[in-house]
Amino acid sequence: MRIQVALNDELQDYIADVSLREPDLLRELRAETAKLPWHLMQVPPEQGQFLSTLVKAVRAKRVLEVGVFTGYSLLSTALALPAGGAVVALEINPEWSAIALDYCKRAGVADMVDLRVGDATRSLAALVAEDGAVGSFDFVFIDANKEGYQTYYEAALTLLRPGGLIVIDNVLWHGTVVNPSAPAIETRVLREFNERLRHDERVDFSLLPVADGMTLAVKR
Repeated sequence: MRIQVALNDELQDYIADVSLREPDLLRELRAETAKLPWHLMQVPPEQGQFLSTLVKAVRAKRVLEVGVFTGYSLLSTALALPAGGAVVALEINPEWSAIALDYCKRAGVADMVDLRVGDATRSLAALVAEDGAVGSFDFVFIDANKEGYQTYYEAALTLLRPGGLIVIDNVLWHGTVVNPSAPAIETRVLREFNERLRHDERVDFSLLPVADGMTLAVKR
């Protein structure tokens, strides 16, 4: 028997009321991003807080983020790092990158952030080739173009230490992954990605119905 609470708007509001601790600067970033045409790509504040909690739970010092947008998740994770921590962040859009970096500066964590603008596939290949990068990251968050998820995931596994955590966003894609006839290419590639991950013996993982679906994978 499956017991699951239906998250209606009233219950969502209650969860936010009793659990959300959103810093003023993150709230300001969320408001600024809401004015952009692609504002729906921003992670919700509850998800940003969840990522921050995970970073602290695994005691991460080195974080990799694939897909930054305007930086809500980036700032959430950077603020969770201990002194001396670092985030390598990959984003293809220079306008969005500039917003993200500005807020990191305002938060006083810009010195922790290595924001690389360009195609994530090439940026990841360059990172893998760097001395000491392989196996050096504690935490990876993937939230970029869905067609690239398998490539990003493989690079993340290479760069992650054993016991490190990968978090992959949007794996339920608005619920369309249960519809085999859904026309969007994102739906198809996410269905394929989820199925491959199910059989990947290199990780222990769990898919959670949080936000738009999040997979947590721990490297063995």
